[in-house]
Amino acid sequence: MTHSCFDVQIANDIAHIILNRPDKRNSMVPAFWTELPAIIRDIDDNAKARVIVISSTGPHFTSGLDVSSFQQAEITDPSEKRAARIRSGADFYGTVKNMQQSFTALEDCRVPVLVAIQGGCIGGGVDLITACDMRYATEDAFITIFETNIGMTADVGTFPRISKLIADGVARELAYTGRRMTAGEAKEVGLVNRVFKDHTAMMKGVMEIAAEIASKAPLAIMGCKRLMNYSRDHTVQDGLDYIAIWNASMLQREEIFEAMKANAEKRPGKFVDLPPVKKHIG
Repeated sequence: MTHSCFDVQIANDIAHIILNRPDKRNSMVPAFWTELPAIIRDIDDNAKARVIVISSTGPHFTSGLDVSSFQQAEITDPSEKRAARIRSGADFYGTVKNMQQSFTALEDCRVPVLVAIQGGCIGGGVDLITACDMRYATEDAFITIFETNIGMTADVGTFPRISKLIADGVARELAYTGRRMTAGEAKEVGLVNRVFKDHTAMMKGVMEIAAEIASKAPLAIMGCKRLMNYSRDHTVQDGLDYIAIWNASMLQREEIFEAMKANAEKRPGKFVDLPPVKKHIG
């Protein structure tokens, strides 16, 4: 399947999703918002990979939302103009909710999502990377909650997520000022896991981490992601209870024994892949 905004490569249990519009600074046009969740759900639902890596091309990771591509033709008919004005709030709400779900798909999928950032990660790019499990960057990378600079409030996922990744005061400073945060500073505050010299070194390092994750029992990794997301959003006691319930139903002794045997024999483990997601009927 071909896409207008992405290239997709799957090998060795790793799905690599690449933003492929460097000449447009990988801006987020309408197709972006439908293609990304479709790609993620296809990989997840059909158990095509154990890890997902998102990277980009060109000097910048993404310039964010392409506002011009969402502009509508001017309405001249008075009755149509009135109807459009009345519906505008509901229309905007629906549009934003759909865009939010495009990034929530990264959080909801069963496998870890790693993102590799080079150059600018601007506006909607911050919404994207904060929905991923881990973030990596080149030395020249920077992020900016750019929406503040153009008179609007970021609305596709930055604020609900970034304040759970870094100190609230730092997140507020980025939001209120719209300033650039360098890769070095992002590592200092814990927003990115590691900083690499350049794009080549970053992709080598990120793919090594992805391969390490892919070598583990998929059900255990799925449990880690599910439980960490749940614990982030609930009390400690709720999290403890959920972990106990999860393992009561999901713990697989055969996978534990295989992991122990593989470690003792210094060989890759032979683990069972996640099952395809069963679709609801009706």
